[in-house]
Amino acid sequence: MSQLKDDGKPLFVQIKELIEDQIVKGQLNEGDQAPSTNQLVQFYKINHVTVAKGVNQLVDAGILYKQRGVGMFVAEGAKETLMKQRKEDFMDLYVMKIVEEADKIGLSEEELITLIKQARRNM
Repeated sequence: MSQLKDDGKPLFVQIKELIEDQIVKGQLNEGDQAPSTNQLVQFYKINHVTVAKGVNQLVDAGILYKQRGVGMFVAEGAKETLMKQRKEDFMDLYVMKIVEEADKIGLSEEELITLIKQARRNM
């Protein structure tokens, strides 16, 4: 498991995003057992209520499901749901702002695409 960051996000959001990232990256697949709240509490040394809040948001969103007495598991279609949401968020948070700024400074669509390709090569 990766470490939590001191980036201003609440810890329960970081826990939620950590599990989401594992699903998106294929580290957790449909039907796989997700880390238990006790495991997360022990690993990150944070309050059980905080961990439960992040995990319960994933359950409420249908990303995880609980099997009483056994644990939590990745729901069918979870990766597709997360990918769809992340693509929508990416559009809203980044692409629209880039396009707006490109319009302000007079970049053509072709110039913008060239800059994006150049940025990818430089990664």
